[in-house]
Amino acid sequence: MNKLNPALLIPILLCSFLIFSSWAAYQAATRVSDVSDRDYYSKGLKYNSTLIEKKAASSLGWQLRSEFSDGRLVQYLTNSEGLPVSGATGLLKLQDRDALLIVPLEETQPGIYHADLPHLTATQMARAEFELNGARILRHLLLAL
Repeated sequence: MNKLNPALLIPILLCSFLIFSSWAAYQAATRVSDVSDRDYYSKGLKYNSTLIEKKAASSLGWQLRSEFSDGRLVQYLTNSEGLPVSGATGLLKLQDRDALLIVPLEETQPGIYHADLPHLTATQMARAEFELNGARILRHLLLAL
């Protein structure tokens, strides 16, 4: 049985290290990471502002109650005292097959927001968003159509 000469082991390890380092440098210089995003900074800022908006709505004690019947969605937005929250901008976002539908929620009475939904034929996931003076509340809804 032949033993590997210890004097030969060091050059083999050194060559292996250099080959691997060269390969790693080439990969780093020529490939783009799947994780990186060109717009990461503005998305990070948006994430922080969204957290601030949610905390503002939470501190105001906003509550959202939903009713759905005959293709009409009614949202009741109230504060911690049960009083209606008036003047908020409301949107409903629905994923319909390959398209995202954005339906504005219209305030008909203080704190009561309505939307007539397009004719959809199945159970539908939706997201209701309300924003007022820097406070925002988001709720996920399951609509049985």
